[in-house]
Amino acid sequence: MDRAQLADFLRTRREALQPEDVGLPRGARRRTQGLRREEVAALGGMSPDYYARIEQQRGPMPSEPMLAALARGLHLTLDERDHLFRMAGHNTPSRRPSTDHVSPGVMRVLDRLQDTPAQIVNSLAETLVQTPLAVALLGDETDFTGLDRSLVYRWFTHPYARRIYPEADHARHSRILTSELRTAYSRQGADSRAGRIVDALLERSEEFTELWSAHEIGVRREGDRKRISHPDLGVLDLQCQSLYDADQSQALLVFTATPGTDSHEKLHLLAAVGARDPRR
Repeated sequence: MDRAQLADFLRTRREALQPEDVGLPRGARRRTQGLRREEVAALGGMSPDYYARIEQQRGPMPSEPMLAALARGLHLTLDERDHLFRMAGHNTPSRRPSTDHVSPGVMRVLDRLQDTPAQIVNSLAETLVQTPLAVALLGDETDFTGLDRSLVYRWFTHPYARRIYPEADHARHSRILTSELRTAYSRQGADSRAGRIVDALLERSEEFTELWSAHEIGVRREGDRKRISHPDLGVLDLQCQSLYDADQSQALLVFTATPGTDSHEKLHLLAAVGARDPRR
C-alpha cells in the first residue's frame, strides 16, 4: 500500500470533480475546489472520518468493496480504477464483462436521475448502484453478499424476493430470469460467477432445474411494462426503460409512470414512505 500516492490520487480526483458532476447541489458559499471530503465519503458509502484518514495517509488498508465504491463515486475510468487498487495494495479487478465497475458516462446519467427510481444492474441481475427512490421502490439491493447479490439466485431460493412482483406475474418472471442467466452463462462460461449461480440453483431449486432444462433463450418481457408490488403503496404499473452499455454487460434501468395515472401519483409518494426493506 502506497499511502502517499493513494492519498494524492484521491485528492486530485476529488478536486477535479464539481458537485453537479455527481448529482449533488453546489450550495451557497462554496469555497472548496472540487468536492468536499464528506461528499466523497457519502458517494462511497463510508464515514467522513474514514475517508479523511485515507487522504491524510493514516487510515487502514481499504477493502476491495470500499475501493470499488470510491471508483464509482469518483467516476473513475477503468485505468484509473486499476491505479487506485494498485496504490491501495490490491490486485486489479478483472476486466471481463462481469466486472462491477460502472463507466463514468453511465454514472453521470444516473447522477441526474436522483428524483427518479433508477439503478444499474449487471448481466447477473446484481444491482450495483441505486438512486434513493429506487431504494424506496425496491429496497436496497446493493446490500446483499455472495450468491444472494443476484436477483436470479434470490428469486429461486428466498420467498421474499418475489414480493416485489404480483403473484400473477411470477411464472413469467421465472422464465425471463432463467433465460437471462443462460445468456450470461453462455458468454462467461461454466467457470464464472454465472456458472456458480447455475450450479447452486440446480442443487437448490426444482423450479429452476425444470426451466433450465427447457433451454429457453431470449424470453421477452411485455414491452417495457413492469408491475411492482409495494407494501405501502400497492401495485404500481410502470414503464422500465433500459439503457445498455457498449458490451451489453450492464444496464441502467429507469422506472416511470404515465402522467395522470394512479401509479404516477404513487411514484410521487415514494420519497415520503422512505426506504423499503427488500426482505419485506
